[in-house]
Amino acid sequence: MSTIDAVSRETPAVPGAPPRLLVIQAPYYEQVVGGMRGGAERVFADAGASADVVDVAGAFELPAALRMALLSQTGSRFDGYLVLGCVVRGETDHYQFICDAVCQGVMDVATETGAAIGFGLLTVDTLPQAVARSGENRMNKGAEAAQALLGQVALRRRWNLA
Repeated sequence: MSTIDAVSRETPAVPGAPPRLLVIQAPYYEQVVGGMRGGAERVFADAGASADVVDVAGAFELPAALRMALLSQTGSRFDGYLVLGCVVRGETDHYQFICDAVCQGVMDVATETGAAIGFGLLTVDTLPQAVARSGENRMNKGAEAAQALLGQVALRRRWNLA
């Protein structure tokens, strides 16, 4: 779905105790990732959720940090995990390798563990495209990923996996 025609969604209701979430972010593009995190935090506040935030060096480190959080005793106290980052296409094929690795890495963790994971990785051609998707409006991809995460948390609780 393109950003311009994205539907406006309500924050999912999560039954039970307020969700505890972990945001793992790669703030290489600080303005963009900060804007996405701001969108996610507004969604979390609407749901009564709380979130801790950790930084990693770059997008490539997101899947490994997610796996580490799930393996740690600290990580087990979270109901769900949100990964945030941004990769902007450059002049080499590095962009494609990073995007493919991060997407596959996060998907592998999700399918192998059944954890509730929100995926907020912007993969764009230009920095202005990223800025447009991280502002304080309905096109904020951090907010979309946070809504998806809360839906996954609710589903895990519904199926008694939490």
